[in-house]
Amino acid sequence: MLTTAIGLLAAALFISFFIVIRSVLRHWSVQRSSAGRLSYRREGRLPLRFARWLQQHYESPYRHVDELLEALALPISPSSMFACTAILLTVGMSFGLFFFNSVKGMMFVGGAAAAAPYTLLRMVLIHRQLQMRIDFLPAVELFYQCCLMNGGRQLRVALQRAVEEKCLLGPMQSAFEQLYRNLSVRGDDEASLRIFATTLGHVWADYFVNIVRVGMTEGHPISESLKELITDMRKARRSNQQERNKLLEIRLANFSPVLFLALFIGINFYYNADNAYLYYVLDPGGRDLLLNAFALIFGSFLMGLWLSRKKM
Repeated sequence: MLTTAIGLLAAALFISFFIVIRSVLRHWSVQRSSAGRLSYRREGRLPLRFARWLQQHYESPYRHVDELLEALALPISPSSMFACTAILLTVGMSFGLFFFNSVKGMMFVGGAAAAAPYTLLRMVLIHRQLQMRIDFLPAVELFYQCCLMNGGRQLRVALQRAVEEKCLLGPMQSAFEQLYRNLSVRGDDEASLRIFATTLGHVWADYFVNIVRVGMTEGHPISESLKELITDMRKARRSNQQERNKLLEIRLANFSPVLFLALFIGINFYYNADNAYLYYVLDPGGRDLLLNAFALIFGSFLMGLWLSRKKM
C-alpha cells in the first residue's frame, strides 16, 4: 500500500506541476506581450538571451515553431515552448524512472511528456485546417474578383479589398487578415506566405501561395492562374470529400486503442479487482505491460497525426 500511495502522490504532483507550469507560462507570455507594446525591453534579460541562443544554434527548429505558433495566433514565444519542453522532459524522465524503475520507462515517459506541447499544437492546427478547408474555394473566388478590378498586378491592394469587404467565411477571414497584416508589417514576404500555407495546410493553399509568390516577385498578372486554380478546385470537390472521410477514419482510429485498453482493464477490475490491482500496479511485469501498451498507443497517435498531415 505504501508503494501505491507514493505512486498516486507522484502522479498527482506531476499533474499539478504541469498545470502550474502551463498557467505560469500563459500568464508570463501575456505580460511579456503587453510589456512589449508599452515599454522598452532590455536586451540583456535572460529570456531574450535564451531566445537569441536558440536562434543561433537551432535556427530551423526555432523558425518552424515560431511559424507554427504564429499560424495558431498564440501569444507564446518559441523560447517558452522550448523551455516548457525541457522542463517536461526532465519531470517525465524522473517520473518514469521512479514509477517504472527502468530505462525504457524513463525514456518513454520523458519523450512523451516532452512531445506533448508540440503534439497538442499540431492537433489544434489540424482541427482548424479541417474547419477552413471547405471555405477556401469561396475565399479564392473573392480574391480573384478583387484581382480583376485592378488588373491582377497590385496583389496587396486586392488582398486589402478582400479583407475589408468582410465577406470571407468563418476562420478564413482571420487567415487572410493575418496574411495581409504580415505582408504589410513583417517585412519578409516569403515567411508571411509560409505562415499562411501552414495555417491552411493543404495542397491547394500551396498552389495559391506559389501563384501569389510569383505575382509578387515577378510582377506578372495572376488572374489567369487564379482562374485555372479555381476551375481545378471545383473539379476536385468530390475527391476532397473522399479525403475528408479518410481523415475522419484516421482520427477515429487514433482513439480506438485507448478505448480497447480501457475496456480490457475495466473488465479485469470488474471481475477480480484485487488480482488486477496486484498485477497492473504492484507487479513490475504488469507495469511493464502497461508501459508497452501506452508506448504503442502513443506511437499510433503520432502516426495518425502524420497521416492526417499527409492527407491534407
